[in-house]
Amino acid sequence: MHERSDFLIIGSGIAGLRAAADLAAHGTVTILTKADPTESNTGYAQGGIAAAIGVEDSPEEHFADTMAAGDGLCDEDAVRVLVEDGVTYVQELLEWGAAFDRDATGQPALGREGAHRVRRVLHARDATGREIGRVLWSRVAADPRVRVLRHSRATRLVVRNHRCEGAIFEDGGRGGTIEARSVLLATGGAGQVYSDTTNPAIATGDGAVMAWHAGARVADLEFVQFHPTALALEGMPRFLLSEALRGEGAWLINADGERFMSRYERGGELASRDLVSRAMVTEVARTGRPVFLSLQHLDPDWVHRRFPTIAAACQAAGLDLARDPIPVSPAAHYLMGGVETDICARTTLPGLHAAGEVACTGVHGANRLASNSLLEGLVFGARAVQAMLAPPAAGEMNNVRVVDGGPVEWLLAAEAAPPARPDLDHEVRKVMWTAVGLIREERALAPAVEQLATWSRRSNLATLGYLIARAALRREESRGGHFRADVPSRDDLNWRFHVAEKHSP
Repeated sequence: MHERSDFLIIGSGIAGLRAAADLAAHGTVTILTKADPTESNTGYAQGGIAAAIGVEDSPEEHFADTMAAGDGLCDEDAVRVLVEDGVTYVQELLEWGAAFDRDATGQPALGREGAHRVRRVLHARDATGREIGRVLWSRVAADPRVRVLRHSRATRLVVRNHRCEGAIFEDGGRGGTIEARSVLLATGGAGQVYSDTTNPAIATGDGAVMAWHAGARVADLEFVQFHPTALALEGMPRFLLSEALRGEGAWLINADGERFMSRYERGGELASRDLVSRAMVTEVARTGRPVFLSLQHLDPDWVHRRFPTIAAACQAAGLDLARDPIPVSPAAHYLMGGVETDICARTTLPGLHAAGEVACTGVHGANRLASNSLLEGLVFGARAVQAMLAPPAAGEMNNVRVVDGGPVEWLLAAEAAPPARPDLDHEVRKVMWTAVGLIREERALAPAVEQLATWSRRSNLATLGYLIARAALRREESRGGHFRADVPSRDDLNWRFHVAEKHSP
């Protein structure tokens, strides 16, 4: 099959659907998605979407919290776009019928999460991403100019004369090529590169690997966020237990029932995710026993009403969210790095745009602030539209992020890899979790890079793992989601810049 569309969107999460909602007024839109359009990382986002709409809040306050969480590496222009445009686009969601929870006055109820100084997180119980996806999908699905190719996996970007002009995909063994005037990567995250992750099975990082093979730069891949509280039961997937639980008063306790976070962090349970995760690992090492999330001191009826999805998941595992200590451990959750873009979602490859978790705008720096992920997809998915409508000559990335001395670009040789090898990918995940996980050091990273480099010729997941591991070995400091036990301090003098990867021709 060889077809043409005015616009091609690869992925059906919040960024892709928000872009499609506007692009359809300007031409035909094809959405290519690996699963059903409703199956994306967006649908798994429980906690909420952050926006400075409260009377005691402001975009400046949101800006300050985002910058602090990013540990010295956020791009200020990108953060200002996020927090200022975010108010507009969240209000738009409300106008489009998003059923966010309301307070007694009828205004959106605002929750608080880690590293936020005020309540600013809009939520739909504990299924916020699903509700936002419903609203966006209802607008897109009704438009006859939008076509969705379900269960179709993009395998390679079409590049002619140094410009992206479409993608090759496979669909149940058939597949074909779709050419387009502009392409948007909205493929989401890459948690499946780790053995323990809160991400769904589709989050395999294909978009970043495709873009890298096509010649686009990827950046900041060493910065991986591990969510502190994933349900940790032997033989069960690591189900996410939202940050909103701690925001509403849940405690982290050790096996003796003692709260321990104050021993490690001034912010306690509401410190940033990287700090909470490492504190948990330290406490487990100190006691030799697991740690737990406890809501036992809160009203049980309220807990079940406020968090019905999480309560049901715990019940299926034989636990009562409100009455039992819930065993938890960190799990891979979010990739701060990705395909490098400017603040209009343009990549370094003309014709190719990226938005959402697959992109690296610099907005998260070294560590994402909780509930900024849905906001990023919403804002930059919308902003991508104008860049995608621009004439071809104007479609190149128009800014380069510089923080002090950076960015630095590394050239690597690329060799196209097959899409998946289940047996090999299992080994990749084990190596990544052991050597490139929450706590890293050179003696484990160096052999991991060597092994993953060999495997990268056989698997896309191994290619992604190789790029992450190589970036982690290269950055000889600790910052945000990247912690090196052998160089545990932040080093602004030598490392306060972004590092981009681009394969050599």
